[in-house]
Amino acid sequence: MQSVKAARVLGPEDGKAGTLGSIGVRFMIDGDDSGQGFALVEHPMPPRKLAAPLHRHSREDEYSFVLEGRLGALLGDEVVYGDPGDLVFKPRNQWHTFWNAGDEPALILEIISPAGFEHYFEELIGLLGDGPPDPALVGALADRYALEVDFESVPRLCEEYGVTFGPDGGP
Repeated sequence: MQSVKAARVLGPEDGKAGTLGSIGVRFMIDGDDSGQGFALVEHPMPPRKLAAPLHRHSREDEYSFVLEGRLGALLGDEVVYGDPGDLVFKPRNQWHTFWNAGDEPALILEIISPAGFEHYFEELIGLLGDGPPDPALVGALADRYALEVDFESVPRLCEEYGVTFGPDGGP
């Protein structure tokens, strides 16, 4: 039997936060809070930043609710844009990525269903540390979370959508 978490209010500064290279993450609700039904993270995104290489999940769907700024997303072969109040659905098994498509910071709430993938972000923060991560370790981490990542997509995505990737603003 799963334990039930107490009701609570998370303030704008509550929850553990970290950096995922190009974008930030703040952990708000995890699987233990939701009976493994979903997780909720917040992603602050600097202007014109690619969030991740092209990738796909086999176990979870993602929903990005735009709070501030303009979100661009490549969903399969379709490019979509979301503005404040829009929800972008990224279904499992579909290649996708997303980026801040504007010149101002963006902020999204990311719902992950079912829960579990939020732990990938926690582990990735640890791998990123103070310098470039070991590609073999990142690959092993992705494998544990049934995540396929096309790292070679980054230069093309940066050029095509006018964004940069990583903390140093590289391609």
